[in-house]
Amino acid sequence: MTSASDSSGSSSSPGTPARLRGPAWADRNYSLLTAAAIVTSLGANGSLIAAAFAVLDAGGDGGDVGLVAAARTLPLVLFLLIGGAVADRFPRHRVMVAANALNFLSQGTFAVLVLAGEPRLWQMMLLTALGGTGQAFFSPAAEGMLMSSVSGEQAGRAFAVFRMAMQGAALGGAALGGAMVAAIGPGWVLALDAAAFVIAGTLRSFLDVGHIPPRAPGEGMLADLREGWREFTGRPWLWGIVVQFSIANAMVGAADAVYGPLVARDSLGGPGPWGLALGAFGAGTVAGALLMTRWKPRRLLFTGTLGIFPLALPSAALAVPVPVGALYAVMFVAGTTVEIFGVSWMTALHQEIPEEKLSRVSAYDWFGSLSLLPLATALAGPAEDAFGRGPALWGCAWVVVVVTAAVLLVPDVRNLTRRTVQVAASAGSPDAERSAGGLG
Repeated sequence: MTSASDSSGSSSSPGTPARLRGPAWADRNYSLLTAAAIVTSLGANGSLIAAAFAVLDAGGDGGDVGLVAAARTLPLVLFLLIGGAVADRFPRHRVMVAANALNFLSQGTFAVLVLAGEPRLWQMMLLTALGGTGQAFFSPAAEGMLMSSVSGEQAGRAFAVFRMAMQGAALGGAALGGAMVAAIGPGWVLALDAAAFVIAGTLRSFLDVGHIPPRAPGEGMLADLREGWREFTGRPWLWGIVVQFSIANAMVGAADAVYGPLVARDSLGGPGPWGLALGAFGAGTVAGALLMTRWKPRRLLFTGTLGIFPLALPSAALAVPVPVGALYAVMFVAGTTVEIFGVSWMTALHQEIPEEKLSRVSAYDWFGSLSLLPLATALAGPAEDAFGRGPALWGCAWVVVVVTAAVLLVPDVRNLTRRTVQVAASAGSPDAERSAGGLG
């Protein structure tokens, strides 16, 4: 890892005037990663709304929206583990650029089909599946690259600032996406998302991976996957929270990807208000990330997990459904508290997982967290037919509460603590570092 850990926040460039210096952890890689994440977040959050309304505009129903959403997440889940092994074996920035190129091709073709006329359901499913495949290779590489770009006591703040920038872009993307879908149609929003992948891929091509030691020749990809699995299963706090999120994400994904657009169409006034609701969630995540630039909770995962309980509120609000203003407030609160978890989680991974295994562990994290999402989105339509939309949404809310309470029964989730640079440096060994507060 190359970023300085000077807590004073001064730049590492001695010739730069003090008033122009950025924080020590904001090196070239970190700045490029942040800029690229802003660009893709702007496009991706608008395209999520655009894709749902493209299906509806083509004559589809809630079940069709769920099938298209599932078509994206299914290959994402299937290829994540391979993506993690590839990202730990090859230069991560090249994996990221290749994935961005695939996303550009799939999203650009989707846009052309929508603009040209009525796209077929199977075409939309195929193209979103290609996008999910690209994301499967991108996500582990991106997370490993970010974590290897920061170090020391300021790592938590660096993650918070990164996530604040990304979530701020998500806020703008969701709000603008909803408005643009209503004004110019979903096809043009999808086209803008494709262009965003070109810009982001160009930025990521300039990343420097010289600070990452080259991997020694191994026994092959299966051996790499087994090694990552041992790292993953050997930490109860890690697999416990991933199991929790595999269920919670499925519930939230079904509510946001399927039920949300339907409630918006029937009760909230269409894509514009729904885009603003997603934007309110994004505003909450920005507020939560801003809070975490200053707040350093000692019990990382206990504090973060408490922030997941309010994630049940949006599903409950859609079940009523509450007025638009109340929905905005609920989404803001949920976004704020879930971001407390997000920063705490990244800090825990950065603190506990060896650098050379970051992408593989990240892949198992993503795989577990998303494994049930395709099934949940595909079954959301049938569940609405069987039980009604309101009961289905209430079920989503209660499941989030139950699984979050259950993961707090894992001792390591309650007890994993933040490790300080000073203690870790003086300890000098992994065992001594763990005794300083980590549970790794």
